Amino acid sequence: MALSGGRHSESGGGGGFRDINVTPLVDVMLVLLIVFIVTAPLLATGLHVDLPEVTATNTPLKDAKLVLSISKEERIIFEEKDITDNLEAVLETSKRVQTEYELYIQADKDAHYGVVARAVAAARAAGVTSLNLLVDPEEKAR
Repeated sequence: MALSGGRHSESGGGGGFRDINVTPLVDVMLVLLIVFIVTAPLLATGLHVDLPEVTATNTPLKDAKLVLSISKEERIIFEEKDITDNLEAVLETSKRVQTEYELYIQADKDAHYGVVARAVAAARAAGVTSLNLLVDPEEKAR
């Protein structure tokens, strides 16, 4: 048969399909991909995390001037100056931070996490590669 339809075999009669139509499969896969792309960020932000209390050892300080302190009133102190309002600018222009690329952050346990996160982000933006969080070590029970 010279003009046979594309669906049946050439031997005539009722053979099977020659080609599988993958268009519906691709459509379903694209819809699923879009659903996962939209819902994935929502799953990560809805988690409530209780941070663990850890037992740590003393960290030797190379220099006390490179300590960024955060009080429970959320004031940020660096080199004995209150830099709460201009944290990012001070870290980017500090010669010590720019030459040593190191900073110690000491935050009060009652300080909000957002203030500490702002300090960490500002330090990273200023080029700090060695960022250390200082804690008061608990004494081990004997």
